[in-house]
Amino acid sequence: MPHAATFREISSQINICEGDYYLLRNGKRVCQDDTDLIGKLEIVCRLVGGKGGFGSMLRAIGAQIEKTTNREACRDLSGRRLRDINEEQRLKNWITAQAEREKEAAEKKQKKLERLIEQPKHEFKDEDYDKLRSDLPEKLEDAVTQGLKASCSTKRKIDDGKVCKRKKAKLWIDEELSGSDVSDEDELKTETKEIVEAVK
Repeated sequence: MPHAATFREISSQINICEGDYYLLRNGKRVCQDDTDLIGKLEIVCRLVGGKGGFGSMLRAIGAQIEKTTNREACRDLSGRRLRDINEEQRLKNWITAQAEREKEAAEKKQKKLERLIEQPKHEFKDEDYDKLRSDLPEKLEDAVTQGLKASCSTKRKIDDGKVCKRKKAKLWIDEELSGSDVSDEDELKTETKEIVEAVK
């Protein structure tokens, strides 16, 4: 607007009531009392307000918010966060208490072992079972001996009947042992002892 104008003239030109807008000149609000409105002016329409109660709503929310005493995010005079300083102190305390914790753990372990040694949790007492268990090796030895005797007797019967059978390929160990003077009974005894020991 090149010439001086008043609010009344402007409102008549743009067909808006004086209370529905305000003017800005160079980003600053112009008072309605100014009569000399010269230069470039911006017209800003006022927004129609809605229902009130925003203040009371803010007060209600403020009452619900808990006030905190946590100042961890604050900084000290040197610019370090209090959270970092507190963490450093906690780490130092933890390192100094490490030896004590290890000592306590060793004591707990020792006490646990002593408790386990003092009183066994389960006791099993059955005389019939103990008797059967002690007789088992002897019965096993007798059974193995009888089995080996039976197998040797059938082998001898076949040899006596002159039944030809194909010889197995022998290992080099068998060749060395073939010339030894070990009798069948000695072999039987040693095989029986080995089997019994393996079962035990």
